[in-house]
Amino acid sequence: MGNTVTCCVSPGGSPKLGRARGSALGSAAAAAGIGGGGGGGAAAAAAAAACLERRGGAYREITEAESGDSDPGGPHLQHISDREFPDDLALESNPSDHPRASTIFLSKSQTDVREKRKSNHINHVSPGQLTKKYSSCSTIFIDDSTVSQPNLRSTIKCVTLAIYYHIKNRDSDRSLDIFDEKSHPLTREEVPDDYYKHDPDHKHIYRFVRTLFSAAQLTAECAIVTLVYLERLLTYAEIDICPSNWKRIVLGAILLASKVWDDQAVWNVDYCQILKDITVEDMNEMERHFLELLQFNINVPASVYAKYYFDLRSLADDNNLSFLLEPLSKERAQKLEAISRLCEDKYKDLSKAAMRRSFSADNLVGIRRSNAILS
Repeated sequence: MGNTVTCCVSPGGSPKLGRARGSALGSAAAAAGIGGGGGGGAAAAAAAAACLERRGGAYREITEAESGDSDPGGPHLQHISDREFPDDLALESNPSDHPRASTIFLSKSQTDVREKRKSNHINHVSPGQLTKKYSSCSTIFIDDSTVSQPNLRSTIKCVTLAIYYHIKNRDSDRSLDIFDEKSHPLTREEVPDDYYKHDPDHKHIYRFVRTLFSAAQLTAECAIVTLVYLERLLTYAEIDICPSNWKRIVLGAILLASKVWDDQAVWNVDYCQILKDITVEDMNEMERHFLELLQFNINVPASVYAKYYFDLRSLADDNNLSFLLEPLSKERAQKLEAISRLCEDKYKDLSKAAMRRSFSADNLVGIRRSNAILS
């Protein structure tokens, strides 16, 4: 599946296009009176030819529009993911699919950030002692969280803060029964009748997610993918994360992210050992509904992953969630330089291959390599 050659070799061989062509021929024959048992003569043949010509012109326009290329030399081979993407979802406006679309959690948090800054300005509240460290010519401060290796504790804090803003600044309380905690409780404790009225605080969300990640030994990258799936679910299913469903939505996103990201994924029965009162059947049903609501789109491009990582860093900065900064040592600088060299050599080979395919750009661009200065 997903192979361009096997799924769309030629539009003419597509069953849908074949049916369209057959229906056009059948309609033309019916309009001309052919196949009905009576002889139509020359008039019927002429009418059929005219009808087929009109249908044929429309058919050519349709196939050219679908292939994206009217060149008779060969049709444009469209990938199956482009064909099967839902038409009612705008790719450019969905942050979990498009790298240029702004994340939902960051936009929801900006309201509180602006109000907090405005309140501090009006009330002349001092920012307090400045604890942030700044780099200088002699010292470079760097934390231990990178886009390829995020810090687990800091990432979970940021992800749970994003979930908190999702719940606090939600538009409405749209939900589905499969995620409702009253209908599908996670514990044997009785759910109070007013459970949907009280928003959880950040610490409560953090403890819930931290318990799952610690018990299942999940990575920080899995936390970022969890947030991607969560926002994709809210967009695709057109629901809101609220006090009545946030635990099951987060659990379903973690369950799916751990299976997609980790090579040795945690099984559903293992989560039943963490959450003692939930059944395997309930976990399976929730996972199945989650995938169906995502329309089985579990792909997370690298550009989308990077966007979510840096937006989480911005969220942490706006809410004074500090990352532990340490001076850059000579050993770590050498390690970072080695990683940089490895990536540089990889992309240099790719650029050379691209230049060989373009004769007009040969020998116009040279790649310079500068040596790092370590004191």
